[in-house]
Amino acid sequence: MTSTPTVAVLGLGAMGLPMAARLAETLPVRGFDIAPARLALAQESGVVPADSAMDAVSVAQVVLVAVRDAAQLNDVLFGSAGIAGSLPAGAVVVLTSTVGTDGVAEVAAALAEKGIGLVDAPLSGGPVRARQGDLLIVVGADPSALAIARPVLEALASTLTIVGERAGDGQALKTVNQLLCGVHIAAAAEALALADRLGLDLDRTLDALQAGAAASFMLGNRGPRMLQAWDEDGAEVLSRLDIFVKDMGIVGAAARRVGLPAPLAAAAEQSYLVAQTQGLGAADDSAVIRIAAPTRRS
Repeated sequence: MTSTPTVAVLGLGAMGLPMAARLAETLPVRGFDIAPARLALAQESGVVPADSAMDAVSVAQVVLVAVRDAAQLNDVLFGSAGIAGSLPAGAVVVLTSTVGTDGVAEVAAALAEKGIGLVDAPLSGGPVRARQGDLLIVVGADPSALAIARPVLEALASTLTIVGERAGDGQALKTVNQLLCGVHIAAAAEALALADRLGLDLDRTLDALQAGAAASFMLGNRGPRMLQAWDEDGAEVLSRLDIFVKDMGIVGAAARRVGLPAPLAAAAEQSYLVAQTQGLGAADDSAVIRIAAPTRRS
């Protein structure tokens, strides 16, 4: 393994493509996507297109995968078209998604039997920050696997935090992070809905709140989009609401597994679930304000 490992990026969607393009500035990158248009865009950014996922990973030292849950991770690695059998010995798989802690240690053990490492590295930041190498990444991994993946992670992250030496530690910290984020967004939505019903100027309200003890990143970031969420076209989709349906489900499952009551997380999860049943799953997560108040005060 070298300080300039060959990287395979599987899935060139909203996050995969900007990450692949960022990495291609300094590293050899192979990419695969089932959509030819995405492959063409990646090629324009210096990514070498592959004919299949197995072809993409066959010469890679580091493979980035993004999946929805642990079951999908198992399928990508060990299913009928799984890539584990095509990976060179000594390669590492970097799990960039938030899938929860269930099953991650077992996946790491199964890969280790094949001489392959698993770097548990859920990330945050969105497509723009991915292209700029400005992501926030938390990592749980064996030090030897981390050493191989580090040049890739450092090219993508402005904040890289190593939280433990076990696959699953990254997922654990990301679960805690998502509890706070999910509750903060839901609380900000209720606060701004209340301000609206009390007849306050919402722009001034946001300014005042952000200048005091009630300030938070989520209030400052989502607050302006929440005001747009009441418009006919809604806010620009920067983070889909159904992502928090998934993530707050992961939070709830983790809390139940360790016997921890988490009533605030449960209440926030219900807000996102209600929003999803009302057809807002594909909307920006700021649209959760429409659960507290469907429309802005006239």
